[in-house]
Amino acid sequence: MKERKESFEKINGELLNFLDNSPTSFHAVANMRNMLEDAGFKRLLEGEAWSLEEGSGYYVTRNDSSLIAFRIPKRNFIGFQIMASHSDSPALKIKDNAEIQVEKHYVKLNVEKYGGMLCAPWLDRPLSVAGRIVVRTKEGVATRLVNVDRDLLIIPNLAIHMNRKANEGYEFNAQKDLLPLFGGKEAGEGFLSLIAREAGVEREDILDTDLFLYNRMKGTTLGLKGEFIAAPRLDDLQCVFASLKGLLAAEPNESVAVHCVLDNEEVGSGTKQGADSTFLRDVLRRIHKAMGRSEEEYLMALSSSFMVSADNAHSIHPNQPDKADPTNRPFMNEGIVIKYSANQKYTTDAVSGAVFKSICERAQVPYQVFFNRSDMLGGSTLGNISNSQVALNTVDIGLPQLAMHSCYETAGSRDTAYLAKAAQVLYSMSIRGSGDGEYRVAWEQA
Repeated sequence: MKERKESFEKINGELLNFLDNSPTSFHAVANMRNMLEDAGFKRLLEGEAWSLEEGSGYYVTRNDSSLIAFRIPKRNFIGFQIMASHSDSPALKIKDNAEIQVEKHYVKLNVEKYGGMLCAPWLDRPLSVAGRIVVRTKEGVATRLVNVDRDLLIIPNLAIHMNRKANEGYEFNAQKDLLPLFGGKEAGEGFLSLIAREAGVEREDILDTDLFLYNRMKGTTLGLKGEFIAAPRLDDLQCVFASLKGLLAAEPNESVAVHCVLDNEEVGSGTKQGADSTFLRDVLRRIHKAMGRSEEEYLMALSSSFMVSADNAHSIHPNQPDKADPTNRPFMNEGIVIKYSANQKYTTDAVSGAVFKSICERAQVPYQVFFNRSDMLGGSTLGNISNSQVALNTVDIGLPQLAMHSCYETAGSRDTAYLAKAAQVLYSMSIRGSGDGEYRVAWEQA
């Protein structure tokens, strides 16, 4: 029991460190790259020819915000074992010409909403700015990561005396209510100058930016017995981290293990680096070509492949338990959540659900089931969108959490380890499918 508690504490410490150092999708991908390279994975570029070897691990990025890593056990592999998650979270994105003068005494920044965010938690807390900039160089243009690693901004609430109905419900106006205070009148046009200093470049060399506000509050463990973790961006970096831990611990046997992290899920996935892009399809096809396999062998491999779409799920809320389905009620720390939806917002069907339950059983981790209330719409995720590009048997799962799409979310302290163990089993096994509708499978433990 003590050993298991220590293992939970270890992976949670690693997760919180990963979250603290990943204020944007660009930083999350950079941190994954470092972890993969430390484990011996080799970098590939989409603009170069690929030379792949049996038994080796590789990774490729797109837009610096999506990443696919994979391990090839042997040339005549059976199929692909894939776990897909997303790197982005709802946030406030900084517009160009950001500074706005107010009454000749304040300077605030012009921002817009990215994704379906809970607005209220962003107010009255220290914020800062991170992302990437694109700068002029002698060779052309280049990207630079930026993180202003100090308390810099705040979005102040209006006092209750000036809005007596504030506690009766308030509709936020993104152009008026969510603009952060940057400085006093002396701040002037200092925002880009600050970014240039942080990036170590000249202000006039900044050609464009992808910069976001982020919550400065660090992740933590809480609860009487440390039952919970709270942090920014648990949705979906908790699944990203667990998937990567599973890949690094796995020993693929007869299938290619694929860790797939895509950007822009929170805004519909319809970008070159999103789930509706060709990124995953391109990588799988190029693996086949580099290993000297035919188009027919590629299609055969897809019939013996399986994808886990991993995006966090809703736990029963302690103050609003009636918001959940009456008979399917997932809780934090009670296992991975398998998501179902009759309208196919989630891809899970009886076959893929059964396969994933078998994975959990082999990993010796608990699982539970999620349905939305029949009178409430739920959100979509990566699975059904990715399937428009690569048709695979797919299950939608997630880890149970509270306050999804807040800038500070809560989850269970045991669940990251559960998913990492399930991912390790997924990546170490092979599934044989005949593609005849019955989906006969055979499991082979590495």
